[in-house]
Amino acid sequence: MSSGRGIDYSAWDHIYVSDDEDVTNPYVDTQSLFRMRHRARLEKMADFQQRGEDLEHNLTQCQGLLKAAQQRLQDLEGRMKNGEVDEEKEAELKKVQAELKKLKKDEKSFEKLIEEHRREEKKLPWNVDTLSKEGFSKSVFNSQPIGTKETQEKEVEKHKSFVEKYSKEIKHFGMLRRWDDCQKYLSDNPHLVCEETANCLVVICIDFEIDEKHALMEQVAHQAIVMQFILDLARTLRVDPRGCFRQFFSKIKTADKPYLDAFDRELELLKERVRRCAQMRMEGAMKELEDEERQKRLGPGGLDPVEVYESLPRELQRSFDEKNVQLLHEAMNKLDPQEGKYHLRRCIDSGLWVPEGDYKEDEEDD
Repeated sequence: MSSGRGIDYSAWDHIYVSDDEDVTNPYVDTQSLFRMRHRARLEKMADFQQRGEDLEHNLTQCQGLLKAAQQRLQDLEGRMKNGEVDEEKEAELKKVQAELKKLKKDEKSFEKLIEEHRREEKKLPWNVDTLSKEGFSKSVFNSQPIGTKETQEKEVEKHKSFVEKYSKEIKHFGMLRRWDDCQKYLSDNPHLVCEETANCLVVICIDFEIDEKHALMEQVAHQAIVMQFILDLARTLRVDPRGCFRQFFSKIKTADKPYLDAFDRELELLKERVRRCAQMRMEGAMKELEDEERQKRLGPGGLDPVEVYESLPRELQRSFDEKNVQLLHEAMNKLDPQEGKYHLRRCIDSGLWVPEGDYKEDEEDD
């Protein structure tokens, strides 16, 4: 027998099924604590969705300004071809060309932010509020039968319940080394001979690898392959795996070289998958920390104040350097109205500029 399937742990990579009841506090009313955690998660989801909508709005506005600037450039070039050339028009042409260059850069920046936001959305773990939903979309079209979703949800719940009930037994099996000990333990606990145990063992492997407990990871990986070979044998014989695990141990203890080579090959493949998965998890955690630091810096509209400042005309930068409101007004007045509105909007969205009183009302009227 040669196992070509391996163990597929990917189904559980991004699933965190929680009813906000994983942790309790003896000094806080339990139900109140659950409601508080649930509300906090919903608020975080709403903030995430709002940030995506703000980015889409900023991109649309930037593209509108870009189109207007391209039209102005086309008109200027047409007039200059017709002989209307003077220093004023040449200066205006250079100004529009510089504006176009900056707007194109801003457009790429917004597109990159939106792409990162969508990637982030795909990586979000499932929970009781999103398990049967497509991310945070407002309009969802069912692309698969409802029965399929219900089945997936039941499978997730089945796995969660099984692991919660038998986690100690699964971990104990993961630490066994001798074939006879394994067979006796499964004889005493035949309910462990199933896919849920195999998947749980792989998750334990990943946790050990993340904690740099490499020897323990390799030990549990060996037991995960044992369980996978039993399951593969059951599929080949078309029988319940609980009825054929003794046959596997009889065969492995007297196996020929090709069979043992197949076992070792699957074991090495699993260990490599576990290492890759653990590395991805750690990189994801580091990126999450970096993103959290960046999120703390973002303004109310989802823009980074550092990036916005660097994209401003020099006079506007100077007004922020000197914290001179009058200078800011003067610099804005010198700009084209659309360009001034664009920069002001980005300054507000990044938190560089917090409008107050009449100036906020004037900006909204414009």
